[in-house]
Amino acid sequence: MSVNKDQVVDVLKNVFDPEMPVDIWNFGLIYHVNVDDGGKVDIVMTLTSESCPSAKQIPSDVKKKVEQLTGVATCDVTVTFDPKWTPQRITPEGKKVLGLDEE
Repeated sequence: MSVNKDQVVDVLKNVFDPEMPVDIWNFGLIYHVNVDDGGKVDIVMTLTSESCPSAKQIPSDVKKKVEQLTGVATCDVTVTFDPKWTPQRITPEGKKVLGLDEE
């Protein structure tokens, strides 16, 4: 059984930074998701800062949860700070959760 990007994104919407009430997808921490035909998932993500106290935990959670998906052979998570995360990356759904949405 194969896995697709939408299934991976659904999993990412269930990974949270312990300091934020919004998931890492809607907070804009995920830069890239690629799923190949063999079930290998590559994720490029960032953190809000290089000194984030959860710098090891969040990528580890991503890998663990994605690898639990049926059809995923392996998941490689790369953390980058280029480009640097900014609040403009927060999705409209994330802004709503954070009370930042404009009405």
